[in-house]
Amino acid sequence: MNNQETYFIPTNFTDAGRVFGLFELRNLIEALVLTLPLLLVSLRFLPFSLTVRIVAALIVSVPIGGFGLIGIGDDSLTRWLGSWWRWQKARRQIYYRGEVKRK
Repeated sequence: MNNQETYFIPTNFTDAGRVFGLFELRNLIEALVLTLPLLLVSLRFLPFSLTVRIVAALIVSVPIGGFGLIGIGDDSLTRWLGSWWRWQKARRQIYYRGEVKRK
């Protein structure tokens, strides 16, 4: 007599909390924080026609937004920056003076 039940795990179970099933919500927010000011500044203050301003805004904001969405090493940018900052503060330097003590 076997009382075990079989549960099937759907293929998209890891997509929870992601935008379009690809990007974490945190990465999306960071990408928006990075790109929206650039878009607004380039669309408002560039002294060219509207078409040129839109193209310039896209040339600048799309790569930065993509970088913000993807992150670094599968981490968000702020999480990676925090890890890097802690590593910078905790690292030590080894100095070699060129002398070896022999017994």
